[in-house]
Amino acid sequence: MPEYREKLWPSPWLFLIIGLVIPASLLVFLPISLLVGVLTAVGLYLGSALLLVLASPTVQISGGVLTAGPASIETRLLGEAIAIDGDAATLERGQKLDARAWLLIRGWIAPVVRIPLEDPTDPSPYWLVSSRRPQKMAAAINGSRRPASSN
Repeated sequence: MPEYREKLWPSPWLFLIIGLVIPASLLVFLPISLLVGVLTAVGLYLGSALLLVLASPTVQISGGVLTAGPASIETRLLGEAIAIDGDAATLERGQKLDARAWLLIRGWIAPVVRIPLEDPTDPSPYWLVSSRRPQKMAAAINGSRRPASSN
């Protein structure tokens, strides 16, 4: 069975963007004290960066189970996964999105994998999961859906 694992780390530019807390906190706290301003700026930046890293979910296909962040489902209950990127991925996350779909998407990762559910008891029609390697992820899901051939 194919194995796949991906951590949805924040993009480097996101760490640059949260760097804007530094001048903002300096602007607020420098009139009080230089030391307080610098310590607050550094603390807010490091805290924000740490939260981004700690909140990064993992997507994994292992042992016939797809785990995406906090959710898991057996791959035998899945339809054919489709890798989507470019403008089509933007449409999938926006205009084509079904409100009942289960989502694990990150704005800094453009490609997604659409995974239809074949479980009649699940109200979600599909999962939409961000991936930097959507073709590999879809191939791993599709490969693990197939029953192992007996020799």
